[in-house]
Amino acid sequence: MTWANDSSSKGFILLGFSDSPWLQMPLLVVLLISYTFTIFGNVSIMIVCILDPKLHSPMYFFLTNLSILDLCYTTSTVPHMLANICRNKKTISYGGCVAQLIIFLALGSTECLLLAVMSFDRFVAICRPLHYVVIMNRWFCLRMAAFSWLSGFSNSVLQSSLTLNMPRCGHREVDHFFCEVPALLKLSCTDTKPIESELFFFSVLILLIPVTLILISYGFIAQAVLKIRSAEGRRKAFGTCGSHLVVVSLFYGTAIYMYLQPPSSTSKDWGKMVSLFYGIITPMLNPLIYSLRNKDMKEAFKRVISRIFLIKK
Repeated sequence: MTWANDSSSKGFILLGFSDSPWLQMPLLVVLLISYTFTIFGNVSIMIVCILDPKLHSPMYFFLTNLSILDLCYTTSTVPHMLANICRNKKTISYGGCVAQLIIFLALGSTECLLLAVMSFDRFVAICRPLHYVVIMNRWFCLRMAAFSWLSGFSNSVLQSSLTLNMPRCGHREVDHFFCEVPALLKLSCTDTKPIESELFFFSVLILLIPVTLILISYGFIAQAVLKIRSAEGRRKAFGTCGSHLVVVSLFYGTAIYMYLQPPSSTSKDWGKMVSLFYGIITPMLNPLIYSLRNKDMKEAFKRVISRIFLIKK
């Protein structure tokens, strides 16, 4: 079955916090600030990782991928959200909703897999340091990055197809800020349990399996770090791994809350806040976490800035 014909001609109404008008202005300010910091932070990391030769390593290659991903991730939703807050009719076309759903879900799925790849990189660096260059060679890193992106988009196409094929029976009001699977499922006028079961299976593959592998990797990393005799070595290992663990906790914790429980059991307002967190706040925090807690990144920033000033002189 396909969605009702009026969905492609009239599009959808995004309710957001329409029942709480007083939240519109604070939300606009938060979105503007977070989006500005997201653009500046992630673009800065990309530039530094590309320009500084000392950061031409697997860890920073994957970090560059994460920055590109986060930049596209927020751009798929925030500009339209800002436009909707500033106008009375908060609508989105059917094509726009489909594109937003596919892109947002694809980039979110890719991030889940990329964070697991980054944890494997840290595992090899700390637990197998003598084999690191051999294992994490250029082609292996490229294949792992390509696998994350292709798997993320494949998962998105599958989940989006299942969601968009649910009959809507004329319902057009999406109780959310943007088009996302849990919110769109609530528009269906038929039993969604069979589809929810299939979506749950895909969510387990994308969310639970990677986070389990991450926890196993960090279990081995913790054992290896505790065996390091040098206090400086332990500090550096905990510094690089700590940044990654903070990002993992923020992203997976909120995503699991949204996607590994039935949409009907999610509080509508709390679900919106959680979506804002992993869709907007986390991409803004990632550059801060990786730059402020990473000595190599901070030194690279200084080198690149000083090089720019020297060129200007």
